[in-house]
Amino acid sequence: MAANLLRETEVSVEGNSAEITLKIDGMHCGSCIRRVTQAIHLAGPFTVKEVRIGAARFVAPAEAAQAAETAVGALAKAGFTARVDG
Repeated sequence: MAANLLRETEVSVEGNSAEITLKIDGMHCGSCIRRVTQAIHLAGPFTVKEVRIGAARFVAPAEAAQAAETAVGALAKAGFTARVDG
């Protein structure tokens, strides 16, 4: 089981949606990218824009802080340890 640490959340709000960037430590391979992408996609009505080693970016139609918490919870269920620092 991979242990990843969410260190930073960047949120940009435009209109009724928010673009959220999660910085994730401990991602090492394509399997990690696939698991993070799937966890975020299945967590809610999110549009995954980009997932790469160390980061994930998605758009949420909901309030930004709640969307980030939802994504962090989904990552935890997928086996990733995550937290929001700010």
